[in-house]
Amino acid sequence: MTTVLKININDLSVPFFQELIQKFQHTTEVEIRIPKQKAKKDLFTEIQFWKLINALDWSQSDRYKVIEPAVRQLAAMPIVNCYLFADKLAEKLYQLDTRAHGDAYLANEADDYLSVDDFLYVRCSIVAEGLEYYETILKNPAELTENNSFEALLSIADDAYKQKTGKDFDYHATYNYETYSNKKAWK
Repeated sequence: MTTVLKININDLSVPFFQELIQKFQHTTEVEIRIPKQKAKKDLFTEIQFWKLINALDWSQSDRYKVIEPAVRQLAAMPIVNCYLFADKLAEKLYQLDTRAHGDAYLANEADDYLSVDDFLYVRCSIVAEGLEYYETILKNPAELTENNSFEALLSIADDAYKQKTGKDFDYHATYNYETYSNKKAWK
């Protein structure tokens, strides 16, 4: 049987969590859900998201070295920002997961096959190019004339979390960014 606890965020404290640990087995998983509501102040803003994207070091040839500055900056922030960055990235990838963007992707392919992984990595590349390019392609899918790929973008939150905690980042973002997840946009 699942136990559900509803607690005001102001009542969360170290003693509360210590009491939970004593009452439940050490192998018990706890899930914290924050209902969608307007926070008094954004914990992690769009500006912060795009600053991290702008920190990518395109002078590097290794794609994982390209993301290192963003990983370091995110790891220096409060741990919750790893989750919030992952959510914002997933939302942007989800917004690009449309039939129009898929058609633009296919127009640049030699064959008529839409690889779900390749299309995801192309969408990552669009976000990695920065806010201006992202907004251009979001509004005008036909402007997508190259199929660059940047899978490494998906590793930023994972790597920052690992750097900060020494543990693997086990998190599912609020948006599913896998190809064809934005069902309404594929109709």
